[in-house]
Amino acid sequence: MFEQVVPVNRERHGSKKVRVTGSFAFASKFHVAYVTIHEFARASSIYPIVFLEDKDNDEFRPVAMMGLEAGENLFVDQEGNWSASYIPAIIRRYPFALTKAPDGERYVVCVDEGSDLLSDTDGAALFDAEGNPTQVIENVKRYLGELQQMDMMTQEMGKYLVQNNLLTPLNMRVNAGNEVRSITGCYVVNEERLNNFSDAKFLELREKKYLPAIYAHLLSLPQIERLASLKKPAGASEGAQPADGDAGADASGPGKKRRKDMLQ
Repeated sequence: MFEQVVPVNRERHGSKKVRVTGSFAFASKFHVAYVTIHEFARASSIYPIVFLEDKDNDEFRPVAMMGLEAGENLFVDQEGNWSASYIPAIIRRYPFALTKAPDGERYVVCVDEGSDLLSDTDGAALFDAEGNPTQVIENVKRYLGELQQMDMMTQEMGKYLVQNNLLTPLNMRVNAGNEVRSITGCYVVNEERLNNFSDAKFLELREKKYLPAIYAHLLSLPQIERLASLKKPAGASEGAQPADGDAGADASGPGKKRRKDMLQ
């Protein structure tokens, strides 16, 4: 998603503006998006939520699947509209990101200079005529700060799942686009192991507030069928059921969302 991320500063970005647009064309090639546990409830009725291993940081991170293969986002149409009722926060915060400063103790606001949302002429200014940060920067700081807190809690849950051997590889095949697709390389909570938890362990999960996120994750897995159906030609038969239960409420209505919640 990010091509050229650099810290925001007045010397480099004093004349830059960020476009407020309803287009999500920049995300049309992203088949997964990182989500925090606070997003599970809303995202689970639309996207399958699975865990990917981040070997560089030695952790497992939850992502919403938006396609069955790299380079496809089945929720962005040719006009750049997002055809679902919920958009992951990492997509909505683009082209901004929060990264650790070199001292490893602070976080700094960064921007993707490779994004076409950054402009010299159109949009909301990042700095005023005196070189002071505008309300745009202040809103971005607040928004990213809130996401950072959610991210820390999500990382803690991922560590807990690993420590308690609750993650297991997902291996399944679905019929999509008139061909069989194999879904591998991701992990899901092992429901049998979860059900064998002791009363004390279940109480621990409740106290940590992980139970709602875990069950939202498990309930999201049938949404893999939705991804398969989105790849089918018109009039094709339904794909194989990836899991028991209903695929959830339809969320394919218009999704012409804007990032005004962050910029204004």
